[in-house]
Amino acid sequence: MSTEQPATVERTDRAQYGVCAFLAVVGVLVLIDAARTDPATNSNDPIGPRPVPILIGVLLLIVAVIYAIDVARGGRGEPEGGEDIDPGTTIDWRTIALVIAAFVVNALLIEPLGWVISGSLLFWGAAFALGARRHLVSLVVAVTLALATFYGFAIGLGVNLPAGILQGIL
Repeated sequence: MSTEQPATVERTDRAQYGVCAFLAVVGVLVLIDAARTDPATNSNDPIGPRPVPILIGVLLLIVAVIYAIDVARGGRGEPEGGEDIDPGTTIDWRTIALVIAAFVVNALLIEPLGWVISGSLLFWGAAFALGARRHLVSLVVAVTLALATFYGFAIGLGVNLPAGILQGIL
């Protein structure tokens, strides 16, 4: 009688190499962009705008190489350890579709109706998609958020969001 157990074969997660490649590509793009940046310096800024993007690009390349080495040696990310997360559940495509629909409606209506109305629909639609069932309360909160962001951008940042059909009222 044999007491040997079958050997488990660990498979490498090749998708992680895609992440390494993505980090490397972003690092190279940052370095190329930094090299094209005008090296304007003055007495207030003797080093200019180049060093920070160059540092970030080099660090991205270093992280990509170290990550690729780790993956090649068999390193694997641990599954999410959250107590309220079940990795075995399926994706809720209905919720994702409803949130995407809320964003699309916002994008289509922001110019003709204005931010306050389209933003209210966006916030209310997202709340509905994510499970809010007190529709009147959600609508009041959505309108309040839309008005607050409208005036926050206009007064706080000096950025005018489209007023749409409420032009002259807001």
